[in-house]
Amino acid sequence: MKFPVTIPRASQLLLALCLLSATPDTAQDAAAPPLDAIKDISWYIPHCPFPMQAPILPNFPDKDFSIADFGAIPDGHTLNTEAFRKAIRACSAAGGGRVIVPSGNWLTGPIGLLSHINLYLAADAIVQFTGDHSQYPMIARQGGATVTSPISAEGAEDIAITGNGTFDGAGETWRPVKKEKMTPAQWNTLLASGGVVSADGKIWWPTREAMNGDSFLRSRRQKTGLTADDYLPARDFLRPVLLTLINCKHILIKGVLLRNSPKYIFYPNHCSDLTMDHVRIFNDWWAQNGDGIDISASHHVLLYQCTVNAGDDGICMKSSGALPDGPALHDVIIAGCTVGRAHGGFVIGSNTDGGMHNIFVSDCTFIGTDIGLRFKSNMGRGGLVDNIFVDNIQMQNIVHEAVLFDTYYENMEAGVERDPNRPKPEDKTPEFRDFHLGHIYCNGAHTGISITGLPQMPISHISFDTLEIRAEKGLVATQAKAIDLRDVRWIVQDQPAIQADKTAEVIVH
Repeated sequence: MKFPVTIPRASQLLLALCLLSATPDTAQDAAAPPLDAIKDISWYIPHCPFPMQAPILPNFPDKDFSIADFGAIPDGHTLNTEAFRKAIRACSAAGGGRVIVPSGNWLTGPIGLLSHINLYLAADAIVQFTGDHSQYPMIARQGGATVTSPISAEGAEDIAITGNGTFDGAGETWRPVKKEKMTPAQWNTLLASGGVVSADGKIWWPTREAMNGDSFLRSRRQKTGLTADDYLPARDFLRPVLLTLINCKHILIKGVLLRNSPKYIFYPNHCSDLTMDHVRIFNDWWAQNGDGIDISASHHVLLYQCTVNAGDDGICMKSSGALPDGPALHDVIIAGCTVGRAHGGFVIGSNTDGGMHNIFVSDCTFIGTDIGLRFKSNMGRGGLVDNIFVDNIQMQNIVHEAVLFDTYYENMEAGVERDPNRPKPEDKTPEFRDFHLGHIYCNGAHTGISITGLPQMPISHISFDTLEIRAEKGLVATQAKAIDLRDVRWIVQDQPAIQADKTAEVIVH
């Protein structure tokens, strides 16, 4: 039987109906059942809660090209950028195939992938990207410029990065570090390495150009006709993404370790038919803007058995630029993945203005993550996000919220000041609705579920089915409606387990 309740007018009735909560002394009884036996990657497509075609895998000719045959030397000191370029171009000219990186430590500048190329790393191969920032050209983009990524492709098809080797992005030569994120010993070691510190003593920068980059960009904001080279003084501040793919299709990333990025680690934008299989992602937890996987405005994506530790969000969905025929990001499956240290395990937003639809997250584990399931956006960068399915999630020792909905989200990069002369946009309202979360088990968090919507756009039609949560607080909600709770067990310290304000149509089963 359903009991629709409006809060706060009938809050006492709601809480009486919701005596699924337990007292703290029963906390030892909270034990999540084990995840199902590991399912094969092929299981998730036919069992997806919405119709979805499997991503198309790339196809390559049976031809091999070793970078060693093009003059590459694995001594960790010789710059092998030209050898990578020659091997990739030779492979492309032959119709495609596999470019092999043998065992060894291969120092290089940026690697540009072409269509029909499978970049293969031997298990004990390390591709070490140089810390010489002059090797990374600036690229003109609409309204500014970006820094060439260590690995990139644009407009390519049938591309892959495979093997069990390592890509290291030399992120420590690019990233600022906040003092609050380090121990005193780590901070002192960082200061001894060189670099500069902000006037308030709170942020370490690897170079003075990096520290002054934001003010330099402000000085160029109103100027027109600028070239990519005009932005060179801001190169250290802008920082590249380790692996960037733009307008690519038929992509496979498998087995490799991607680590120590200057900024985000993996950022595919407007891509289709992307498969990530057993990819390992690592950034230090203090890595500023060090997201793990950011899938942006792409479709037909499958992430399977990936492991992520990141300095920001772990596995994140982004979407900007609405398409005329539907949401910019759709048909995505994240399955069997594990996230450790990160700001969020599975994340949506904050930019959602392109719209998101049809996302399925299943059989994932979050351990020690700041927030488990994190759904965030704000005015000026929001859009419709709906038809989201999350099932069979285990969480352990979550620092803040196990589940968070927040459309008041605000964030600023290190060293960036908000420009008071830029009006805050009042359009692009975020709308989160039709989320279905089931079989969620959390052993340890500050808050089980937190929901914060906008007065003009409450977060709505969110269903929770079969949850067991051990936390200090249970459900805290404001500006929400049509929240459905079925078979939820709270093991919380603060009573009552449900605390809500300006929230309507809460249904408890």
